[in-house]
Amino acid sequence: MTINQVGRDIPDQYANQYGVYAGELTNIKDYQRATKKVHPVKPRDSKLLASIHDAIIQTGLKDGMTISFHHHFREGDYIMNMVLAEIAKMGIKDLAIAPSSIANVHEPLIDYIKQGVVTHVTSSGLRDKVGAAISEGILADPVVIRSHGGRARAIERGDIHIDVAFLGAPSADEYGNANGVKGKTTCGSLGYAMVDAQYADQVVIITDSLMPYPNTPISIPQTLVDYVVEVDAIGDPEGIAKGATRFTKNPKELLIAEYAAKMITESTYFKDGFSFQTGTGGAALAVTRFLKQAMIDQNLKASFVLGGITNAMAELLEDGLVEKVIDVQDFDHPSAISLGKNSEHYEIDAAMYASPLSKGSVINQLDIAILSALEIDTQFNVNVITGSDGVLRGASGGHSDTSTACKMSMVIAPIVRGRIPTIVDQVTTVVTPGSSIDVVVTELGIAINPLRTDLIAAFKDSKIPQLTIEALKEKAYAITGEPAPIKYGDRLVALIEYRDGTLIDVVKNV
Repeated sequence: MTINQVGRDIPDQYANQYGVYAGELTNIKDYQRATKKVHPVKPRDSKLLASIHDAIIQTGLKDGMTISFHHHFREGDYIMNMVLAEIAKMGIKDLAIAPSSIANVHEPLIDYIKQGVVTHVTSSGLRDKVGAAISEGILADPVVIRSHGGRARAIERGDIHIDVAFLGAPSADEYGNANGVKGKTTCGSLGYAMVDAQYADQVVIITDSLMPYPNTPISIPQTLVDYVVEVDAIGDPEGIAKGATRFTKNPKELLIAEYAAKMITESTYFKDGFSFQTGTGGAALAVTRFLKQAMIDQNLKASFVLGGITNAMAELLEDGLVEKVIDVQDFDHPSAISLGKNSEHYEIDAAMYASPLSKGSVINQLDIAILSALEIDTQFNVNVITGSDGVLRGASGGHSDTSTACKMSMVIAPIVRGRIPTIVDQVTTVVTPGSSIDVVVTELGIAINPLRTDLIAAFKDSKIPQLTIEALKEKAYAITGEPAPIKYGDRLVALIEYRDGTLIDVVKNV
């Protein structure tokens, strides 16, 4: 075993293969960007195919290859299930899949793993039944969890080599020009798919709205696309926003949001031209509402808002409270519509958003990030991937990316969910190191990381209730009792990469 910088044991086999986490910036080094094979298209060649079956044949997909998908349709996605169903019928086995994330709707993946169709998985997240099945050990090799920036980095550096990318597009023409703002299944930004299109050897665009040539605006250009397939439906638009944009009336969440907003407005970062990113949960959306009012009251305008975009962010643009919206993914229909109609609402790819190996990702210019957590420990380490039972049920997302790069990272969470403490001695799984987290905000008040002596000094006279992280933990345990240790098996079921590609933690079977 090798112990990494956050004190987690990494088996030597994987420590030697990936390296172990040794600090936020230790492994940000020069590298050779990956290349792709290109099959030129001649003047009278047609890219339009009749079916997904034909696309699989034309790409020459065979046993042992790697395929990818994107998750911009979230719980409304049909693409991954349709493609894997056809692959299974054709008898292709031993595939690696590299979707940007895996949702509850992808439950059929469990059977494809059991059948040997899929034998390797890398993703940002795993939900419910898929996560539970993998936690039980149905895969021979552990799944690799990467952040959004880490996945872009892995593709750029060649750690993930995609043989065929199957990319759903709400609209495309027969030559492959695709976007997410037109068509009957609009999802907005195609930021995660854009990286796959750039680096995959072959790219298949699957659309349910075939447009006349040229289809504009162009998110994925024809120069990156090999084949186009039109199907009846690529997804359910209602599923894109499912569970994401929940406005809260919960007094506890509103109090957390109020404290978080006050922390921002009382900070030195809250000034004309500041920038921020918030999440999509009830408390995070409430933070945006509180900030909006503070910006109006103090006559301030933000330079940009970033990230997964919601209608709350798009409204700030419409109201003239923010100069630009920078968008890698949309979480509801209004934000997707905003991307299509507002010239100051910009679509970017995942590498520009958060890759640690780009020549400058947007998060490096970010002032404030509002983040969520399943658990936070007394070293400020954060877990967003496993439940308190040790089961894979979350997503790394952009958590470790934005918290590292921004000027002030804030994690908002209640001290207890149900009868389960959120503030603990040690998190079940480390996804984001405590050195990246500046403030924890709960309904009882805030805890500032002792490493941020500047924030401690700046808020010494603030009326926001302040506690130590240890005190928050004790208050949580006073309600729930100390949690019993999880009983793990001996098999590794997941490797948790830090954004630089080293291992920050591992997960064993439950």
